[in-house]
Amino acid sequence: MQRTILHVDMDAFFAAIEQRDRPELRGLPVVVGGPAASRGVVATASYEARRFGIRSAMPSSAAARLCPEAIFVTPRHDCYSAVSEQVMAILRDVTPRVEPLSIDEAFLEVTGVVATQGEARAIGEAIRERLRRELRLTGSVGIGPNKFLAKLASDMRKPDGLTEAPCAPAAIRAFLAPLPVGRIWGVGPTTAALLERRGLRHIGDIQARPLEAMIRILGPNLGHHVHELAFGRDDRPVESGPPEEKSISHEETFARDIADREELRRCLLEQVEKVGRRLRRHGRLANTIQIKVRFADFRTITRQQTLPQSTRADRDLWRAAAALFERLELSQPLRLIGFGVSGLEDAAGARPRQLSLFPEPADDADRNEALDEAVDALRQRFGAAILRRGRW
Repeated sequence: MQRTILHVDMDAFFAAIEQRDRPELRGLPVVVGGPAASRGVVATASYEARRFGIRSAMPSSAAARLCPEAIFVTPRHDCYSAVSEQVMAILRDVTPRVEPLSIDEAFLEVTGVVATQGEARAIGEAIRERLRRELRLTGSVGIGPNKFLAKLASDMRKPDGLTEAPCAPAAIRAFLAPLPVGRIWGVGPTTAALLERRGLRHIGDIQARPLEAMIRILGPNLGHHVHELAFGRDDRPVESGPPEEKSISHEETFARDIADREELRRCLLEQVEKVGRRLRRHGRLANTIQIKVRFADFRTITRQQTLPQSTRADRDLWRAAAALFERLELSQPLRLIGFGVSGLEDAAGARPRQLSLFPEPADDADRNEALDEAVDALRQRFGAAILRRGRW
């Protein structure tokens, strides 16, 4: 049976929520991200702002130069997460086979739904209507026989559009041929530039080359991947459930370069606590930690360490982070500092914690975890500033 997959992609999600909740922003160029005069970056921009060339991940200062009248809004991540859960609930009313890609997009496997409830286009239109009616937001829908074609289609009539990719091999080939090679999933700017130097500017140019030629240009793995997608062949299944995070991190870009080590330690501690809070909220443990620093000249270095025992305790994470930080030679002030963890595992299925033969009261794991959870609860209720750690 031919598969039918939908890709739903919310339109300018963060900015659209701000315009919905603040009617005075509707129709105006809205930028969600760091302030215009800061070193922050753009998280997303409304379509009114995008007309000026403003894009995600652009420095906020550059966005302000492109559009001096842009309105900069501080992100409300808790609000966006809550709305994302409402979006995913609407999608799961259609089918339980929903694979979120990020906070604002997801794949739906609707093959069985189409067989019993009607055409995929009607399903897509019903989803868009519910998003407008219940959330006062818009999303674009792509329909295709696989993930690649569905995702490609959702981007073709943004915002608030619906596009159905063809299913027959010859029609798929014609559908893809005129598109630039950068539209192939996994082909970034560097790979696209390499292909263009070889005369491969459009997907049709790749279709005209044998597989062996693409392997010679890109290597066996990427060459095979690009050649398959050039013909619209993609057999990856829709994997239900939320995407499993492989790492968690937080970083801060300072409004001014900082040289004082004690101030930098305090900033690093704040990042550690944010990461620890997310680990506990998601029931995860980490076995590797990493710190990241960026100097005033934009030189960036990272240092990481594998922990002797997987943990989600702030005290354990901070000890390891502080030890890495103390070994850093800070030759000049820093403009950014960050902390992250990886090697995540479920706390419920983790191996029992190895106990010390001579435990000290301050190292009592249960007491420390209870303290962390109590701090988390207070901060969630009253704000992050309600409590601050003393020196550890």
